[in-house]
Amino acid sequence: MLIAGTVIADPATVVPDGAVVVEGATIAAVGDAAALREEYPDHERREVDIVAPGLIGGHVHSVQSLGRGIADDASLLDWLFDAVLPMEAAMDAEATRAAAELGYLECLESGTTTVVDHLSVNHAEQAFEAAIETGIRARLGKVLMDRDSPDGLLEGTDAALAESEALIEEYHGAAGGRVRYAVTPRFAVTCSEACLRGCRELADRHEGVTIHTHASENEEEIRAVEADTGMRNVLWLDEVGLTGPDVTLAHCVHTDEREREVLAETDTVVTHCPSSNMKLASGVAPVHDYLDRGIAVALGNDGPPCNNTLDPFTEMRQASLLGKVDARDPTRLPAATVLEMATTNGARAAGFDRLGTLREGQRADVIGLTADRTRATPVHDPRSHLVYAAHGDDVVFTMVDGDVRYDDGEHVGIDADAVRERATREAKRVVEAAGIDAAESSLLAGDAADRL
Repeated sequence: MLIAGTVIADPATVVPDGAVVVEGATIAAVGDAAALREEYPDHERREVDIVAPGLIGGHVHSVQSLGRGIADDASLLDWLFDAVLPMEAAMDAEATRAAAELGYLECLESGTTTVVDHLSVNHAEQAFEAAIETGIRARLGKVLMDRDSPDGLLEGTDAALAESEALIEEYHGAAGGRVRYAVTPRFAVTCSEACLRGCRELADRHEGVTIHTHASENEEEIRAVEADTGMRNVLWLDEVGLTGPDVTLAHCVHTDEREREVLAETDTVVTHCPSSNMKLASGVAPVHDYLDRGIAVALGNDGPPCNNTLDPFTEMRQASLLGKVDARDPTRLPAATVLEMATTNGARAAGFDRLGTLREGQRADVIGLTADRTRATPVHDPRSHLVYAAHGDDVVFTMVDGDVRYDDGEHVGIDADAVRERATREAKRVVEAAGIDAAESSLLAGDAADRL
């Protein structure tokens, strides 16, 4: 296929009248559209306004898609223990499959072609099957929780690790390598030392398996970890082996000087989730400092209950604006830097090579956007447009591994209406089973932190 339009090959390279040629699962050529049409006369043609690399969600929770709007206006630990974890505990296999499918379709139709997905304790295989079926590229894993967790999610350490290994053996490298495994302890608050060390040992036993967890999102969380271990969160994770180039830590909002040194020294990847951090009032992650230290910072939406959207363009805009106001400097986190976070740094978080740019030999993950919108007129700089003006619903074309997954409002090979209907039905059932009054979500309060 030859996809023509203004090509954003990478954050530094724009080809105004360009094209991307895809052969199989690989990009064969990128360059001037007229020249490539002559060179590849028999290729199927597709015209869009802007052609860009598929965006990468460096931290999402697809299986929380059923909880969009159930826990608004609550603090993190109340939000987690009073709404999200009870919802997850109430989810059976059917609900988990519906949630994952819904999340992946939202990602694909809004330009996210790869996700680093933090699932739940139960029924993780349903999300793997959904990833295979929907065609998204995914790094995902079953959640481990072996302490201080609600009924329905609490597991024995050995059982949690054994189930994780069984899932690795079944799904790591599935769909021609498009689906890969990340060992996924929830966070230090709900994982014992034995569990965390076991996660490192498990990842080390299987080539290409990575680790994905939360860290230092909230000050109450940090106090809980420090009271339990005598160490700050990132230092504790480093002690038990959960830092390194194969580790992605979501959030890292509250870190001190030594923790930042450790992140840089170990080449650990951080995923910034600005909308979630703002909505839960967790704070502002020191993204400028991380980038200045050479730490790879990716970008993530987190989950629908703490963001309400998986639109990656919203997240890019939020990241840039929050970074500017935090630094009181309008030059910080410019569009090119944020686009790099959502593409090449995201590829680091996801653990895929040949991803994040449109170059010959790269994996063919390509999106096309329309600029036929009033708010998209005019487009002086397409990179600026992607970060500051574009929305997920501007995406008209999504390709993953050379396969078209979304085209002109239609998901290819998936009945999206049926997915939405099933998800709506399952959400109602699960929320009722969990005893959550969504209408009162803004009044959520409690002493969840006291249970830690």
